[in-house]
Parts: sequence; structure tokens; C-alpha cells
Amino acid sequence: MNRSWKWIVPALLIAAGIGLGLFAGPLDAQQKNVLVAKKVAAPPTLDGVMEDAWKEAVPLTVKVVGGKNLPGGTTEVTLRSVYSGDTVYFLMQYKDGTESIRRSPWVKQADGSWQKLKDPNDKGGDNSLYYEDKMAVIWNISSPAFEAKGCLSACHTGEGKPFGNKYTKDAGERLDMWHWKGVRTAPVGQIDDQYVDSTRYDPVKAKEAGRHGDPKTGGGYKDNVSDDKKGPKFALKGNKPAPPYWIVDSEKEALDDTKYKAGDEVPGIIISAFTGDRGEIAAKHVWKDGVRTVEFSRKLVTGSEFDVQFNDLKKQYAFGVAVFDNAQVRHAYSPGVLKLVFE
Repeated sequence: MNRSWKWIVPALLIAAGIGLGLFAGPLDAQQKNVLVAKKVAAPPTLDGVMEDAWKEAVPLTVKVVGGKNLPGGTTEVTLRSVYSGDTVYFLMQYKDGTESIRRSPWVKQADGSWQKLKDPNDKGGDNSLYYEDKMAVIWNISSPAFEAKGCLSACHTGEGKPFGNKYTKDAGERLDMWHWKGVRTAPVGQIDDQYVDSTRYDPVKAKEAGRHGDPKTGGGYKDNVSDDKKGPKFALKGNKPAPPYWIVDSEKEALDDTKYKAGDEVPGIIISAFTGDRGEIAAKHVWKDGVRTVEFSRKLVTGSEFDVQFNDLKKQYAFGVAVFDNAQVRHAYSPGVLKLVFE
């Protein structure tokens, strides 16, 4: 090589690196799948809107793959995080062409009977037609396998279900799963706080395998079904037909069948806010112009054995994300391991 090029080539490489952001903090974090939680004086307001407080946060964009109903099975999720006082906040945004809230409603038939809308291709717990949009963030608590492989370490195909089960490898290992549900938890401003342990699937004793809800003192969701299982038991206020496709428990009314004509729909679910451990994650969302924004928060430290504890701000916290587009189980997931760090 000519001597004059000996310094030009390295200089060009350095310049290219600077131009591409290879030596810049935010892009370096992006390349390493690291989400940086920035400390802010004034926390954001949970309203599903990206306000000024979020402009200080460095975005992390990850591609989720393998999902039902999404174009090509994929979409990009952009995450931001800030913390203030004793609380950490997150903003998640992703493209979703439709807002799916028509979750298995009851439909009045011409002969006066009621039938629930069902996905004809449902293989068992696999409704991908009349369901709700969901998303999930899953955190490692004590699983070495998750630190290495992420979400895939806890997903196991087959085993008595069309799309498998969730559980950790060994006894004593746990994951913390934050599950936002567009019909069952979003209207009451919460994320369903759950956890995953090593329980194996059993068709009688453990139908959900390692997946469990955190302990609660009240609230939650339940099917709206009559005692004879042939129709809805309760109605929206004023016995009006859906939408919305959920009934808030405190507002439910006894169904008056005479108020409905053929084709009218009644929500198939009754909801109320969780109290106790399971209701510790607040959330608000907005769906607009094909983009969903979910804003959520939780105390850094809850003290619950079923929760990830952000009690060491110098530590990296492994997590993964999933997007469900009107799908009960067939979600898009983030390959590999994402990490949260605190600035």
C-alpha cells in the first residue's frame, strides 16, 4: 500500500464510523438491544400520548416476528423509558392496521337464541378472528436460560396444546410477564401482572403450565354467560347493544332479551380493575392512524416475589416483547435478549 494511504484509510473508517453513529451512545445502545431509562425530574402523564418528557428518552426499535395477522408476520416496536422518584415509565409504539376489540361477543339470532362468535379455525385456545389486540413485556427474575436466549427459553411447542406452553427450565426459576389486553385490562387502565415458573402442563391440574396471575385481592375479568350457558347474563348500561365489547362490572345490568333484535351483539366479557399484586401496573393507550401507543408504569421496587425488582440501578435487566394482532396466542416476538439499563 502507498504510504499516503496508510493514514487515509483509517481516517476514512473513523469518519464513516462517526457518520453512522458507531461511536455514539444512543446508536451503540440500539445495536446492543439496550433500552436506556433516563432519569427525569417531571414524570410523564399516563395518557397514551408522547409528550415532552419522552423527548429526552433514547428510542430503541426492535423487530418482532412470527405473528398471526400482522403483514408478513412482523412489525417494528419502538420503546422508550424514563424514571422519576420511585417509579419507572415506558412508552411502546408499533404499527397495527386495525384496532381489534370485537372479542367473542354474543349475537342475537333470528330465532331468538344467542350464539357466540367463534373463529372456525380455532384449534383450541387459538382464536385469531374474534379477539383483542394485546402486547406483552416479559422480564427475567431468576432464569439463566432467559439471560442467554430470551423469550424462546420459556416457549415450548406441542405438549397437549396446538401452540405449546410457557414454563421455565428448572424449579425456582421465574419470569415476570406484563400482559396488556385491549379489551380485558385496557379500559380499566391496567396491565395484567403475571409470572411464569417451571410448572409443566397437565390437562387437569395445570392447564396453563407455568403461566400464572400474580396474587390479587379483587377485580379481574370473567365471561358474561347465563347460568344455562346459552346466552349472556348481563348487559351494558341501558341494555344497549355493543360496542363497546366489554361490560364494566360496576355498571352491568341484567339482560332484558326484549331489548335486542337479530344481529345485535352483547359483550362476552365483564371486567373490573385488579386490586393487590396483580394490579400494580398502570397503563393508558391510544390507537390512531394505524399506530398503537401504550404508556405504562410501575414502582421500581414492589417487594413481591412474583415481580422483577429494579432495586439496583447499575444492573442490566433482561426482557423481551411480544405483539398480538387480534390473536389469542399466535404472537410476534422479539428474537434474542433485550436489556434495560438506568442512566
